[in-house]
Amino acid sequence: MRSLAISVTLVVLACGCSRKASDQPRPSPTTTPEQPADGGKSKGPAPHEDEAERHEELPTKVRLRPEVVSSAGIKTAPAGTDSLPATVDLTGEIAADPDRSARLAARVAGRIVEVKVKEGDRVKAGQTIAVLESPELARARATLASASARAKAARLNADRLKNLEAKSLASGQEVAGASAEAASLEAEAAAAKQTLAAFGQSADEAHGAGARVTIRTPLPGFVLSRDAVQGQSVDAEHVIAVVGDLEHVYFLGRLFEKDLARVAVGANTEIRLNAYPSEVFDGKIETIGRQLDPAARTVTARIVVRNHGDLVKVGLFGTARVAVGPAETLARRVVVPLSAVTRVANKDAVFVRQPDGDFELHPVTLGRSAGGRVEILSGLRAGEQVVVAGVFTLKSAILKSTFGEGE
Repeated sequence: MRSLAISVTLVVLACGCSRKASDQPRPSPTTTPEQPADGGKSKGPAPHEDEAERHEELPTKVRLRPEVVSSAGIKTAPAGTDSLPATVDLTGEIAADPDRSARLAARVAGRIVEVKVKEGDRVKAGQTIAVLESPELARARATLASASARAKAARLNADRLKNLEAKSLASGQEVAGASAEAASLEAEAAAAKQTLAAFGQSADEAHGAGARVTIRTPLPGFVLSRDAVQGQSVDAEHVIAVVGDLEHVYFLGRLFEKDLARVAVGANTEIRLNAYPSEVFDGKIETIGRQLDPAARTVTARIVVRNHGDLVKVGLFGTARVAVGPAETLARRVVVPLSAVTRVANKDAVFVRQPDGDFELHPVTLGRSAGGRVEILSGLRAGEQVVVAGVFTLKSAILKSTFGEGE
């Protein structure tokens, strides 16, 4: 951000004690240290004079070079007036998509000799999760090798007798017996190969030596849980790890019985998680449950959520806001996209582009939100050019200037 050219003007947003420069009392030209400007009527020190240092104030304007504006993708749009639709809020939590998850079981009894991942790691499809050593696997491989060798020899013998029969040097009964024996041994070899396949071994691995089996993830994602340590003995049903693709997850919202008629499958939602109150995740209702919880009088609405910034984690609680009705009966207010709103100094704010090209920070009071937009109750007028993309760059410039750094 050192390439940003920052222009600082009067302060309107700072800590709770900040005021505009024009609002500060001005001393009289004849005032002396012995005689206060109020004629000696003031008592005690001025506000905050006893503090070790004054609060750092934030500038309200930023000026960026045109090339910086372009490279940062900063875009503006006029603030409009509209009536946002009625909404219904569903509380719930994040859950992994079962179609994008995998429970990786041992599939064969043995002892864990190596674990390649930790809980929370990102993994690729085909990546090794753990390695097991299994005597049972060794026996299965030996059985396959023996059955394959005997089947191959029996087939060669059957083919040899068939050639001799054509020369009247062997009887048909001998050929039939040899062919039956070859077919029987080939079936044993095929069964041994299927046993190894059930242990998770491919056709190439089936011919390998040793008693080790490698457990790999079939899909990319994150290791959601791990139950494996080196040297641990496990059975065939033991789940080594659970891997989930969190690019798309579900928000399981609780829909009350009284709101069932208002919420429909396919409705767009805005999801706010308790862990990230300033982040909004877009979602769409995929299904609405068919069975009512008799105690809570709710059904589960499964909302598909697209992750961003790897923020979403399984189990996080939050609220999904669903637009459910027409807005004709509601008051018209100034509205902007949710992407235009940011938090600066613990206050909601938007950036407004001025005719001279400066970006000015406007503290605002927010109202309702729905459909990706939010009401502005104060701090912004309809028609002003609001920054709707690239807000983070401007916020960074504002905060950077408080540290006294140059361009």
